[in-house]
Amino acid sequence: MAREWVRSGHTVRIVAASQSHVRSIQPEFVGRRHEENVDGIDYLWYRTPSYRGNGAGRALNIAAFCTQLMWDAERLVREFKPDVVVASSTYPMDIWPAHRIARLCSAKLVHEVHDLWPRSPMELNGMSARHPFIAVCQLAEDFACKHSNAVVSMLPKVQDHMAAHGLDLSKLHIVPNGVSTEEWDNANETFAPEIARHIQQAQGEGRLVVAYAGAHGLANALDSLLDAAAIVLSEPFSFILVGGGPERERLKQRVASEGLHNVAMFGPIPKQQISPMLAAIDVAYIGLQRVPLFRFGIAPNKLMDYMMAGCVVLSAIEAGNDPVAEAGCGVSVQAESAPAIAQGLRKIASIDPGVRRQMGLRGRSYVQEHHTWPVLAKRFIEAVS
Repeated sequence: MAREWVRSGHTVRIVAASQSHVRSIQPEFVGRRHEENVDGIDYLWYRTPSYRGNGAGRALNIAAFCTQLMWDAERLVREFKPDVVVASSTYPMDIWPAHRIARLCSAKLVHEVHDLWPRSPMELNGMSARHPFIAVCQLAEDFACKHSNAVVSMLPKVQDHMAAHGLDLSKLHIVPNGVSTEEWDNANETFAPEIARHIQQAQGEGRLVVAYAGAHGLANALDSLLDAAAIVLSEPFSFILVGGGPERERLKQRVASEGLHNVAMFGPIPKQQISPMLAAIDVAYIGLQRVPLFRFGIAPNKLMDYMMAGCVVLSAIEAGNDPVAEAGCGVSVQAESAPAIAQGLRKIASIDPGVRRQMGLRGRSYVQEHHTWPVLAKRFIEAVS
């Protein structure tokens, strides 16, 4: 998988591109480097070994990228002379070439944290602290905490973790996920007719429509939602699941085999149709597996979409923070607990519709105040200035 070196203004940003991002703009290489402008941003691509999975191939890919950046540090400094160097990727080893580039030109070094490595592979995949890859990740994280001029984290509850690895917490800045208001301003007024008809029919029958829109994966804990649907099968609720993913067919078979007539599943719809669809439903559901790693906090993009749409939210997530409770826009229940989800739905159903609308508007106001791109961009600029 290729990696990218991004230069924009006077900031050098060293990042690891996601697989989908790489596929969408994968360049044609002549030699080991390739320069390209994408959406007004200059990219410098490095040729690295391809890989699948998380084995030795990925480690070799990481090593090739970091080594080439380290080798080219002086050249990059001469070409660009940055004021700020941001090491931004999943794994922390980018901090070493970023530090070299920053030191050569007396630039500010910023470590941007998306996921906590090596904590994530240790807790999610059971990797040992003695594993060589984990040991290298830990050295890099410790180095980043001790040598960065600033650390920007998407996770709101990382203070104790970072301090334990040598970070002066005065250098820590929290900049979570957010939404583009332009996407909502330019959204369609209509959405998939079959979904619209289903919602209208259910509401016409006096049912509360509960929707999930997004990826159907194990992490999304949709089995718990189907279990809750079974519990309230004879009650006035209608569930719709919209999206695709590796678990969709299995979940669809569950709905059919268990006779869950109160559940309807629809395929993915264009993003610009999400807003009017969410505006038509009564409750938006979000759930995640119960994972200790979430103690460092969450800011799911899906939740931001729900709140921006003004939905009442039922959240079945256990984490170090609770945006739904903070915004006062819904009900939070125990993760992966069908009885708790069912009880949460009954609680929402008992609330006056006018009060529910006010709850939804509070969620929208919360996102506009804390999670829009202009707000987050300002916070990021303040952190790196």
